[in-house]
Amino acid sequence: MPIVNIQILEGRPPEKVEDLIKNMTDTVAATLEAPHESVRVVVTEIPKTHWGRAGVPMSKIVNK
Repeated sequence: MPIVNIQILEGRPPEKVEDLIKNMTDTVAATLEAPHESVRVVVTEIPKTHWGRAGVPMSKIVNK
């Protein structure tokens, strides 16, 4: 059973996260020739205050 873990910054609409889950499932199933039912996708949304780039929180870099 393939398990895909994806971490993204919080703030995207639920429809986009749903699209991400579907597209990743389709890609993994096709690539590994595995049934869609066996593919698991876990999306973790990280608060912008808890994700840093070059020593700066993303909350100070990314528009809110």
